[in-house]
Amino acid sequence: MVNRQEDPGEAASRLTGRPVTGARRSSGTPAEVVLDGDTPVMVKRGDGPGAVRAEVAGLRWLAAADAVRVPAVLGHDERWMVIERVPTASPTPEAAMRFGQALAALHAAGAAHFGAPPPDGPQDAYIGLAPMRNAPGTDWPRWYAEHRVLPYVRGAVDRGTLLAAEAAVFERACARLPGLAGPAEPPARLHGDLWNGNVLWGADGEVRLIDPAAHGGHRETDLAMLQLFGCPHLDRVLAGYRQAAPLADGWRDRVALHQLFPLLVHVMLFGRGYAEQALDAARKVLTG
Repeated sequence: MVNRQEDPGEAASRLTGRPVTGARRSSGTPAEVVLDGDTPVMVKRGDGPGAVRAEVAGLRWLAAADAVRVPAVLGHDERWMVIERVPTASPTPEAAMRFGQALAALHAAGAAHFGAPPPDGPQDAYIGLAPMRNAPGTDWPRWYAEHRVLPYVRGAVDRGTLLAAEAAVFERACARLPGLAGPAEPPARLHGDLWNGNVLWGADGEVRLIDPAAHGGHRETDLAMLQLFGCPHLDRVLAGYRQAAPLADGWRDRVALHQLFPLLVHVMLFGRGYAEQALDAARKVLTG
């Protein structure tokens, strides 16, 4: 039986079969640990049932696309995961352009359906610390409303961070989704939590993605999240993407629509501070 009190170093040694020779002082995870042979790794503890399994499955599904790179998984169990540590450097326009092209290739690798979890990944997964259910769908506007917007609206109302009258704004926006979603597209293979903090600019000039909430979805959702909190050389990322895979007309007008999901997740996790931003996005959807 696994010792629930073991620290990241002990977990890394057990899961990789290699002794630990050093560690950076850390009060939590992810934690950096050095294995014998001067090999630095990152050790992360799962925050909920199935969280590690979901993240490992997501990383492997993204890696299987042979597009955007991800850190290698070196060991895991139901509670801990060990991945390679990525040396980082300052972002460059050239790296951003390559990242955009690789992201387009990742999305093009596709998924079985909207809401598809990675192979061997659980249906009940996570985005950050928030639950995220990967229920199947074939019609993106309906699926997005039912499984990526309205559950978080209801959760925020239950917590008192959204008022019932405010929830109605999101419900009206969801009702209009079929006419606002743009041309139908096949399910894309999404990272699913693509904010700048999950983009590592490697010292070798190649981007790695970490902490996925991977699932089948609309490719514009990843791009909208990348724009939500800022990204270095974002113009070059988008240029690289559009060079590799042109976006449907009107994609810029749909950014707010795709940002509803991550903003509502933030309302659930962090409270009222994000509610006004989410409401602004919903009103923008309604007004066009």
